[in-house]
Amino acid sequence: MSASSDPLAVLRRELRAWLAAHRPADWREAATHEAFVASQRAWFARLVEAGYAIPHWPAEWPGGGRSLAEQKVIYEELARADAPRLLLSFVSTYHAFATLHECGSAEQQARYLPGILRGETWCQGFSEPGAGSDLAAVRTRAERQGDVYVINGQKVWSTMAQYADRCLLLARTSSEGAKQAGLTYFLMDMKAPGVTVRPIHQIQGDEEFAEIFLDNVAIPVSERVGAEGDGWAVAQATLSSERGLTLMELGYRMRGALDRIADLILAGGRADDAGVLRDFGALGAQVDAVCALADQFLESRMAGTEQVGDASIVKNAYSRALRAYAALGVRLGGIDAQYMAPITYGDLNSGNWMADFMNSYAWTIAGGSEEVQRNIIAERMLGMPREPKGWTLA
Repeated sequence: MSASSDPLAVLRRELRAWLAAHRPADWREAATHEAFVASQRAWFARLVEAGYAIPHWPAEWPGGGRSLAEQKVIYEELARADAPRLLLSFVSTYHAFATLHECGSAEQQARYLPGILRGETWCQGFSEPGAGSDLAAVRTRAERQGDVYVINGQKVWSTMAQYADRCLLLARTSSEGAKQAGLTYFLMDMKAPGVTVRPIHQIQGDEEFAEIFLDNVAIPVSERVGAEGDGWAVAQATLSSERGLTLMELGYRMRGALDRIADLILAGGRADDAGVLRDFGALGAQVDAVCALADQFLESRMAGTEQVGDASIVKNAYSRALRAYAALGVRLGGIDAQYMAPITYGDLNSGNWMADFMNSYAWTIAGGSEEVQRNIIAERMLGMPREPKGWTLA
């Protein structure tokens, strides 16, 4: 098959031409979080209209039904064009979709999936102050009272919950037996009485995350996903939604952003500094390795040979490379790179070096901490002994 007739090559040319005409050139210039959110909504709507927003959805949805190879091309081209990441709609199009598609009732699917394409935003209410990586430790309570559940508790680290219309909520309906068996899954209206959202002001100036406080929030029984006590199993469907494509896209974006490091080297007159060139070369190799690992992971998935833990390897490799990228930028930028400056919302490789450096540490926690990922690799890939339960330091 010639390159001109290869379906993937055709898709790549079409998308590249579309991005050249429609990619917003000024998305980095949003001066406030509200302006960034508005630009996110507009960009998502444009991608939906063009058929590039939800390639992983079934074929009956606009732009859906694409193969993983086609999805990979779309994410590669979005990264290559430095188009905005779909940060605001990620939970909606991946986590909410996966939950509803795999576990939701036909009525719930018909009610909520079209709304996502119209821009309805979802957030995730899993983590709590005492239950971050350990979802079985969730303490938010849900008590059934007739046709509703009354919810009381607190959630934290919910991405952009302050702008969300709906929430994927995990709450405890029973304390009997195994902790996992007492969890139930709900779809919550973020405008319901008793829901309070408090944005978390982060060290670099963003407010990407929020706390959610629930005070006698009434959720209809019809908004429960699955049976009472099935929350743990439903949550696994939520959390198993696509990670590989996201990590591949982030890796490719970081590779493109290496130019910012090169610009620092040239601007600082250090093009002949052997130590700097050595460190830049090592970073380039580290970023290339992340991209190669992500490509290998997706190839394994397409071939049906993916192993539990493959995604954890890519996640840890990416978060480590992100920290190395930002650290080198701060170092080469000198004192000027350490002054407070306006941040670029939605970008992890913005060239605002101190903000990038502080934000990079969040990625060793977000999406599963580095320590949790190492345990997955050790126990489920390498067959090493499982971590003892309930152990404490002497």
